[in-house]
Amino acid sequence: MSSILTALSDIPVNKPLTAGTPGRKAVISRDDIIEAALKLAGPNRSVSSLSLREVAREAGIAPNSFYRQFRDMDELAVALIERAGQSLRQIIGEARKRARADRSVVRGSVEAFMEQLRSDDKLLHILLREGSVGSDAFKQAVDRQLNYFEEELRLDLIRLAELNKTGLFEPALTAKAITRLVFAIGATIMDAPPEKLHELTEQLVLMVRMIVTGTQTLAVTGVTER
Repeated sequence: MSSILTALSDIPVNKPLTAGTPGRKAVISRDDIIEAALKLAGPNRSVSSLSLREVAREAGIAPNSFYRQFRDMDELAVALIERAGQSLRQIIGEARKRARADRSVVRGSVEAFMEQLRSDDKLLHILLREGSVGSDAFKQAVDRQLNYFEEELRLDLIRLAELNKTGLFEPALTAKAITRLVFAIGATIMDAPPEKLHELTEQLVLMVRMIVTGTQTLAVTGVTER
C-alpha cells in the first residue's frame, strides 16, 4: 500500500495559480483593472475603443475574471469617468479655497484645470473625450460629473457674491455656462502645443470673467426683452 502511495505522490499535478506563480494573477481588485485600462488609454486612444481582452491581458488576468469586478466594459468606463470627476473636483476645489484677492477664484480655477491638461492627466483626458465619442452610458456619466461641478461652483458663486456684495443673476445657469465653456474649450485644446497653453489660458480666464461680469450686470438691470 505504501509503495502505491509513494508512486502516486510522484505523479505531477496541476497546482492552483497563486500570486507567486508566473502568469495570470490569482486575485485582482477593481482598482487593478482601472489602472490597467488607464495604461492602455492615451491621447489617441479612447476608453470606448478598448476591448475586454486587452484590459484583461494588461491586468494579468483571464477575461472571465474581469466579470468578478465589472459587468461589462461600459461599467469600467463609467468607473473611470467617476474617478476622473472626483479627482478634478478635488484639485479645482482646493484651488478655489486658496484663491486670494491677488489671485482670483476664476484665475485659480482655470489655471488648475489647465495645469492638469498640461500634465497629460489621463483621467482628465478621459473625462473630456468620452463625453463626445463614448456610448450613451459614457456621455451620461460625464454629464453627471459636470452636474457635480456646476453645483459646487453655484455654491461658490453665491458665497463670493455675498462676500463681495455683488449681484448674481441665475446662479445655477451661470455655473452651468462657466462649466460647459471650460470643458468644451478643454476638449478642443487637449492636443494644443505647449507653447500655446499660456495664451489659451488667458483667453479662457477672460471668457469666464465676461460671464461673471454679465451675471453681475443682469442682477442689477434684469433681462430686457427685445
